[in-house]
Amino acid sequence: MNTTIEKQAENIVKVDIEIPAKDAVNYYNSAAKRLAQYVNIPGFRKGKAPRNIVEQYVGEDRIKHEAIEGALPKIFSEVIKENKFDVVAQPYVESYDYKVGEDLKIVAKLELRPEVTLGEYKGLNIEVEAYKIPEDALQKSIDGLLEQHASTVAVTDRKTVGTDIVVFDFEGFSNGEKIEHGDAKNYTLDLAHSSFIPGFAEQLIDKPLGEEFEINVTFPEEYHEKKLAGKPAVFKCKINEIKTKVMPELNDEFVQKVGPFKTVDDLKADIQKYLDKQKADIDRTNSEKAVFEKITSEAKVDIQQSMIDREADQLLEEYKQKLSMQGFSWDQAVQAQGYDNIMNSLKEDAAVRVKNSLVIDKIAKEENITVSQADFGAKLSELSQMYNIDAPTMIKQLSQTPGVFNALSQQALNEKVMQFLAENNKVTLK
Repeated sequence: MNTTIEKQAENIVKVDIEIPAKDAVNYYNSAAKRLAQYVNIPGFRKGKAPRNIVEQYVGEDRIKHEAIEGALPKIFSEVIKENKFDVVAQPYVESYDYKVGEDLKIVAKLELRPEVTLGEYKGLNIEVEAYKIPEDALQKSIDGLLEQHASTVAVTDRKTVGTDIVVFDFEGFSNGEKIEHGDAKNYTLDLAHSSFIPGFAEQLIDKPLGEEFEINVTFPEEYHEKKLAGKPAVFKCKINEIKTKVMPELNDEFVQKVGPFKTVDDLKADIQKYLDKQKADIDRTNSEKAVFEKITSEAKVDIQQSMIDREADQLLEEYKQKLSMQGFSWDQAVQAQGYDNIMNSLKEDAAVRVKNSLVIDKIAKEENITVSQADFGAKLSELSQMYNIDAPTMIKQLSQTPGVFNALSQQALNEKVMQFLAENNKVTLK
């Protein structure tokens, strides 16, 4: 096999491949035998018809196409190995000239990984703003714990206040028409933690039991249902029950019920330990991010648009899956945000992700950082614990998803590179 290489723009190489006539005939004959297995030819058992008979039934072009399809994996493998190409996509045939008895000529194109030129990535000194634990974080954690264990009692002798829980009926109208799914009976709403339309819960305050009243609101401009976005609406309401929260007393008896604590001070110490760990985690994440952003900003790489487009397609599928899990459709997202806005955002994210991946792989290559079997096993163990599935079952399930093992391996490599960068650069928290 003879090859001629021509480098083109966008990290594409054109490869002219010439296969000796003898090999080309062998490919052709093998393809004819394979096709004969699936063709019913009168007077012959499947697979037993001679080549000239098979040609009459399926045509030379079909046999040639089958021959090239069968030979390409081996041909491309040899081309890639011989030239030490680092391809990032499936090679494709641009054209071919196939005459049985003559040399087979194929023109193919391969997309190569862009070359990355790193700047300084070791010995950096970077300042990062330290995360500050809010002064009221401890008290808010305690208040949240008390609220989780609060009880409720019915109130009948007063109007609603902003900390109440109300059980009420409502029916919504916009432009004189009833809002689809905009009504409910005996709906429970915590007025202090409402996710309703802005201004809705506030108008339920200072209302008595049993009386009917109206609430006027305006749907947000970015509301997911386009025909309601930015539109005024009226809701007819009636409060059926008012409940108030009764907080437990913060004492030793309470903390002994909610956890492995003996005293209130034990609880406070445990919460503070969590807050300190949270600060350390945030500081570490921000430090790693600052170091990596500095490195990627100084790295030079000419990324072809096709790589960004493929990554954007993958991000789009992830986005659609996320929408589905949240109960929204792709059409609703397009209506709310606009197709161009979504796609431009995805392409920007894709460009960042592609460059980050290329820089990580380049550092790994320069520092001979690899993923061992133990590293891969640790990632599988993490997944097993996360989903409470034993390792063999996890492996069996993952094997049904193409590319998942490569993704796990890449994730393990990313973590090892980030660890290397953390150990070889200095970050000062300010």
